[in-house]
Amino acid sequence: MLPAMNPMSAVAPALSSLSGQGGPSALSSTAGQGATTTPFSDLLTDAVGQVSQLEDQAHNAVAGLMAGSGVDVHQAMIATQKASMAFELALAVRNKAVQAYQQVIGMQF
Repeated sequence: MLPAMNPMSAVAPALSSLSGQGGPSALSSTAGQGATTTPFSDLLTDAVGQVSQLEDQAHNAVAGLMAGSGVDVHQAMIATQKASMAFELALAVRNKAVQAYQQVIGMQF
């Protein structure tokens, strides 16, 4: 049986760092106070790693289902949906980051 994982755990580090500081407006107010923050690249790396872990779990669940090694159809479907949702969320974050980058590049100073 696969361990239960929340598909939102891929972005949990980013969300918890924001909620722990009072939201996005608190980022600018605590930045000058010497608060330690996690670099954005580390958050993205962790999120991609967690998406990869969910995909591996889904692959193992489907392989176990096909081999008949005691994996239930429901478990396999839930694992594949979790992996799919996590990937779609990561893709949406990437698209927003690319869009923001393109807007910054398009600015005239």
